[in-house]
Amino acid sequence: MSQPVDDRASHCYRHPDRVSYVLCQRCGRTICPECQTPAAVGVICPECMAQQRATQPKTKPAILTRMTGRGAPVVTYALIGICVLVFILQSIPGIGGSVTQAIQYAGIYSDPRLFQPWRMLTTVFAHGSFIHIALNMYTLWIFGMLLEPLLGRARYLALFLISGFAGSLGVLLIASPTQPVVGASGAIFGMFGAFFVIQRRLGGDATQLLVLIGINLVIGFIPGLGIAWQAHVGGLIGGALVGLIYVETRRISRQRWQVPLLVALCVVLVALSLIRFVLPNA
Repeated sequence: MSQPVDDRASHCYRHPDRVSYVLCQRCGRTICPECQTPAAVGVICPECMAQQRATQPKTKPAILTRMTGRGAPVVTYALIGICVLVFILQSIPGIGGSVTQAIQYAGIYSDPRLFQPWRMLTTVFAHGSFIHIALNMYTLWIFGMLLEPLLGRARYLALFLISGFAGSLGVLLIASPTQPVVGASGAIFGMFGAFFVIQRRLGGDATQLLVLIGINLVIGFIPGLGIAWQAHVGGLIGGALVGLIYVETRRISRQRWQVPLLVALCVVLVALSLIRFVLPNA
């Protein structure tokens, strides 16, 4: 005896007017081509696909993993955060000018009669305009993503601070003692110098970086832009010396010399910052 056939079984459960003989591999319902999602075996209906996606472990894009995962350049983020916070304080009407005056550097602040040597580092975190901080922070982020994982956080931070101090030293020795300067450019040029030395010593191609350094140095000498090229030169030399120490002490047998050499370099830089006043004719 024949049985009646349920015609609904051959129609898409989401589109009853469409005939289909394809079943969802998970729930067994009939689905038309529009509702089918290819799977490892067969196809899946929209509801089962949504359920599968909801239960899958979440994965981050590669760039987010690099930025927030283990080994992320947190020192770079912290330095950028400090610079941005200081710039916000500098931009507040009524107090912004006082903030800038309190942390900017000029050669006169190394004079024993107005001795405020901490300004040689605090000036690194201040900036003169939105374009100034935007360009510096973008460059800091780019090179921080390269150098911080390469050097390690402590070495990277030491490179930044020593280069920043060396940039201020360049201002002290070359620029007018009454001309105040602000900006992280000296520290960033130090990163240029360190990366260039490391690339050259390890046999990498540093041609493009050399061109970039040259262009930025030349821009600093263009009249009317108000760029403290003295900080660029000082930071570049200081960073190159730090990079040289790092690359020459990378072997296990030489690593014990790394910290003493960095300390010796800092002593030399501090001595140079005092030489003009200890030896008036220098």
